[in-house]
Amino acid sequence: MNIRKDGIAPNAGRLLWAGFVAILAAGTGFGVRGGILANWGAEFGFTGAELGVITGAGLTGFCFGIIIGGIVCDKLGYGKLVVAAFALHVISAFITFAAMPDQARTVAFNLLYWGTFIFSVANGTLEAVANPLVATLFPNNRTHYLNILHASWPAGLVLGGAIGWFLGEKLGWHWKWQLGLFLLPTVLYGIMFLGQHMPKSEASQKGLKLGEMFKDVGILGALVVCFLLALFFNDILSLLLKDAPTAAATIAYVIAGALLISVGVLTRFSLGAFLLFVLFVTHALLGAVELGTDGWIQNITGNILTPAQGKILFVFTSAVMFGLRFCADFIEKKLGLSPIGILLTCAILATGGLLLTSRIETFAGAMLALLVYAVGKTFFWPTMLAVASDRFPRTGAIAISIMGGIGMMSAGMIGGPGLGYAKDRFASAELERTAPEVYAEYKVDEPKGWLFFKKVSAIDGKKLGEVQENLKRGRAIVEKQGFNASAAIATLSREQQAVAQASIQGDRKTLVADAFIPATMAVIYLGLLIYFKSIGGYRPVHLVGTDAAGAAAPEPAKTV
Repeated sequence: MNIRKDGIAPNAGRLLWAGFVAILAAGTGFGVRGGILANWGAEFGFTGAELGVITGAGLTGFCFGIIIGGIVCDKLGYGKLVVAAFALHVISAFITFAAMPDQARTVAFNLLYWGTFIFSVANGTLEAVANPLVATLFPNNRTHYLNILHASWPAGLVLGGAIGWFLGEKLGWHWKWQLGLFLLPTVLYGIMFLGQHMPKSEASQKGLKLGEMFKDVGILGALVVCFLLALFFNDILSLLLKDAPTAAATIAYVIAGALLISVGVLTRFSLGAFLLFVLFVTHALLGAVELGTDGWIQNITGNILTPAQGKILFVFTSAVMFGLRFCADFIEKKLGLSPIGILLTCAILATGGLLLTSRIETFAGAMLALLVYAVGKTFFWPTMLAVASDRFPRTGAIAISIMGGIGMMSAGMIGGPGLGYAKDRFASAELERTAPEVYAEYKVDEPKGWLFFKKVSAIDGKKLGEVQENLKRGRAIVEKQGFNASAAIATLSREQQAVAQASIQGDRKTLVADAFIPATMAVIYLGLLIYFKSIGGYRPVHLVGTDAAGAAAPEPAKTV
């Protein structure tokens, strides 16, 4: 890796690593939050679906930050966006830390929800800077350098997971102290960006107007964004209009429709590039399976095995991702895989990894299963951004910013809440099947659904937390003889055994359902691979008369 040779600006290296630390801060906060979900459930009595909604807020706000930031970044300036992100990160910490166990349940929920949402807006604003910046700085090797940039995400997950395992499990730190540590890399990225000159995108260099930059997105691309925004606005308005759910849904879809019409007017009703539409839909699936699963995987594996082992496994998979993301150039150039070939391979591995994880019984078996899954999900996100940037330079920062927003919005509206709903549905169905009288005692009074799926009466989060706390003590009893899940469960009362076993079975079935998403992605990537072969192979496209077109490329690149 020769940053000085590959970059088109003298400070390319510092800007790359400043973006790296910025995303590290986001990953650290996300990693810690994934490990404290059980704390929130036990302390405030939230169900899996409610925790999923809070987890989703840590992703949906990202959409607003990255899309709005991507649209204004060349006009407003990257530096101002970094300052805004820094302020939002600090504000989010104060709001989240205001949640107290003696508050009304709804007050605590709202504080955690909005604190998490503002945190994700800050993360999105930072990626609105970092993604187009790195794509512009390294126009002839985007897959490699965007993977390096996003190696900081799993690095943050490693750091966040380690904080949860060591400071939370071993030292017993309160969740607020654990979460507050993300502010350290926040201060560092602010210092690293301070006073740096940042180049403009190819589209900005050409002086393209906003409408011209949006044409490849068009009506088709806007449909994907507006659908997810409709889901988001419906959730927000449903909280405000609890007694009028139909009115909330109507208003949400009217807002989304107005935004769709606005894009139509802006682009003179350009249909948009069908390939970019396919990439947007695929990235929605990607966000749901990668980040949605990341938000729950510590909780799921920690429930099947032990909470400490769940945190260790999360750190392990994140460390694998961190190391492999520095190898994208080797895979692409030495092994001869195009970016689409890399994505297809990843989708196949991710599917197999989730199915294997659903059947784990031992820590060693879990490491092997999650290794397969980690290798699979490693190159998804940055390689998708590279493909969009390579093929649609006319969109400037807009296409990859919208793509990132779609991924995060999908993770927040579909992945996080969907997996939470699946856990509730499968676990409650299992408990109702095996011990109906226990289910009647442990279920919540108010059933809840998700999207178009049926409503279910989940297992009460506070009661489940008590079972898991007793199970933790049972594990400590049998730990000296070597961990044995069955022996630990046997230390519980009969009714609590039924609850614990139903919860574990629910988590296994949730992982199986989750595996259908990367399987669908694999089919799409296979179609894209066939398409690119039919047009002579995959290659980047550059705009004539820009720094990217003038830079020496390792192989011929098409110019437009």
